[in-house]
Amino acid sequence: MARSRMSVQKRIREKKKAEAAALKREGRGRREPGEEGAAAGGVVAAREDLEGYGVIVEPEEEPQES
Repeated sequence: MARSRMSVQKRIREKKKAEAAALKREGRGRREPGEEGAAAGGVVAAREDLEGYGVIVEPEEEPQES
């Protein structure tokens, strides 16, 4: 008898997981196509900001020999 109860509980757990996955898929479908960047933060640094942080370093010019 205990076995049948376990299989019922297992089916209930599987059903909950399937419903959660369906909700997640549905939520992804509702997003606007241009929203991919917004989900990850959405703010993009300008080149001068990156230079200020030291991420982009301009190469030093070497003196030209004549």
